[in-house]
Amino acid sequence: MRPVRIVWVLGLLHALLAWRLAAPLPLAGAAAVVLAALCSWVLIPMAFYGRRGTRPEVADRWSWAGYIALGHFGLVVALVLLREFGLLAAWLLGWAPHARGSAFAVLALAPLLTLLALRNARATPALLEVRLPVPGLAAALEGFTVLQISDLHVGPTIKRGWVQAVVERANSRPVDLVALTGDLVDGRVEDLRADLAPLAGLRSRHGVFAVTGNHEFYSGAAPWVAEWRRLGFVPLQDEHRVVEHEGATVVVAGVDDFSAAHVEPGRRSDPKQALAGAPPAALRLLLAHQPRSAAAAAEAGFDVQLSGHTHGGQIWPWGLLVPLQQPITAGLQRVGRLRVYVSRGTGYWGPPLRLGAPSEITRIVLVRER
Repeated sequence: MRPVRIVWVLGLLHALLAWRLAAPLPLAGAAAVVLAALCSWVLIPMAFYGRRGTRPEVADRWSWAGYIALGHFGLVVALVLLREFGLLAAWLLGWAPHARGSAFAVLALAPLLTLLALRNARATPALLEVRLPVPGLAAALEGFTVLQISDLHVGPTIKRGWVQAVVERANSRPVDLVALTGDLVDGRVEDLRADLAPLAGLRSRHGVFAVTGNHEFYSGAAPWVAEWRRLGFVPLQDEHRVVEHEGATVVVAGVDDFSAAHVEPGRRSDPKQALAGAPPAALRLLLAHQPRSAAAAAEAGFDVQLSGHTHGGQIWPWGLLVPLQQPITAGLQRVGRLRVYVSRGTGYWGPPLRLGAPSEITRIVLVRER
């Protein structure tokens, strides 16, 4: 759909919501609803088109305003849908529907939830420790630790200071390996190099390994992979590296994003290719941005897969739609013998909001499955 058509569809949705909320209100309240809807309709496109400005600091302010308006609009849509179901249920049960009271409830709840979600998203993510049981794990790898950062989305609303706070928290406890599982950026290298730079300060025993997400391909995957190498990361694009840990061999592999070929037709996302030529190992670890790689990873013979992409849904209740695209929304699950951990993400995409899906910096501790 063309951008102009999207704007007009967005306008129609705003008009519909404004009509449903304004109809039972007194004139002054109805006028305020219509004005708020008009402002929202004007601001939301600025989240995307505002980036075309020549002054980055001005463009970022427009992006902030547009993304917050977009997030607020999403919450209004959800609350209005809940209200409509409630009014319908009341009518079917023969109860008197409270149209005015429920409209006021939506108008009060939406900004409150937006503020709460903004606070959740902008706080420095917690360092979450996850014990990941692995069948037949070698004794030498008992307690092997992986620090996972995923979906950082450095861009118009996530800047250097916020990234530095993430790095400081990530470094607060020692780890054996760092895994960056994609969508680190939302923009070009020349615009975001300085903001991503603090990640070079991540510390681990065996190094920092990174894979691309879909947003790296939207932003220019090749320049970003080159920048990662400059920062000291080891990019893994359908390939692997061998790490020796306390006498045990660990194969660390990574694939390009599951949908890479849709953006760059020559690219693949092939767990089997990533493992090609690997020696026998006590652990075969795959970094794959999307959980959808799990079926192929299990078939290829991996023991553990670390992924992100879903953000755990990011904003309730829209996270309920994630299973329509991804097999796992968040947390630890099994796919055959493969153990898959899906991070809820360290940053956020689009609206600087998180509701019902806390962000995380994940410290994964491997243990033998009993």
